[in-house]
Amino acid sequence: MTHHDEREASSAMSGITGTWHLRMKTPIGTIDAHYRFTDTGDGLTGIAAGAGEQVPLHDIVREPVTGGERVIWQQSITKPLRLNLAYDVTVVGDHLTGHSRAGRLPRTAVTGERTGA
Repeated sequence: MTHHDEREASSAMSGITGTWHLRMKTPIGTIDAHYRFTDTGDGLTGIAAGAGEQVPLHDIVREPVTGGERVIWQQSITKPLRLNLAYDVTVVGDHLTGHSRAGRLPRTAVTGERTGA
């Protein structure tokens, strides 16, 4: 394995682990939130903070995809509305893109950047 291959493998393995700034483009405007994903050795845990509340993430699933990692999770919020959200994003390096969905509402575009390890 070359140094370049090791660096790519290390980057791909880190995937979503770390802190992130996410933006969700909703019909009522863009919502900013901060996320922290932690690899516990037994799996992945996460917390989201935004709109004056902090909520746990659950049912986190990650799978390798070409060039990165696909991550899906669920979370419940109460601000600005009480909603159960489902996320599906792809992480490539320090950026992620994808969508979230609240029940039958249309998909919301999600983008984000890693802000820390």
